[in-house]
Amino acid sequence: MKEKNAPSLSHPEVVYLSFFGAGFLPKAPGTWGSLAICPILFLLGYFKAPFFLFIPFLIMATIISCYVAEVAQKKFDVHDPGWIVIDEVLGMWTAWLFTQTGDQPIFSLIIIFGLFRLFDIYKIWPATFFDKKVTHGAGTILDDIISGVYAGLTYLLLRFLFFKFF
Repeated sequence: MKEKNAPSLSHPEVVYLSFFGAGFLPKAPGTWGSLAICPILFLLGYFKAPFFLFIPFLIMATIISCYVAEVAQKKFDVHDPGWIVIDEVLGMWTAWLFTQTGDQPIFSLIIIFGLFRLFDIYKIWPATFFDKKVTHGAGTILDDIISGVYAGLTYLLLRFLFFKFF
């Protein structure tokens, strides 16, 4: 079923916000968006890319995404539509930053994916505040950043408790 006011990939902002069309895949676009970034995160983890270099990039991408989401939502007369999955991409990237102390990037990525989806679906405060009360582009994006932080912190707790498996 096509979403009301769903734009096409002929718009550059839609390409960006849907993470190159991942948000238009059938059923569970948030899961597709979360999965779409995983190969990139795996490669960065595999080659032990210094995670601290990605923090400024992540901050800038979050700010830009908040702005682009606001513009697109006004342009297409929608609020937090399913096809916008850049928030899941950034949330997964945020969670991934917490895994950089582990030696098994695929195992860590699988765990972080599951944790992120859990926190993204069940939204714990303050993610619920941004999801429900903030109606501009920042609300669309920041709830997933918060879910990514929760997933990352939970990953660290699990790693601490079960160190020999990580």
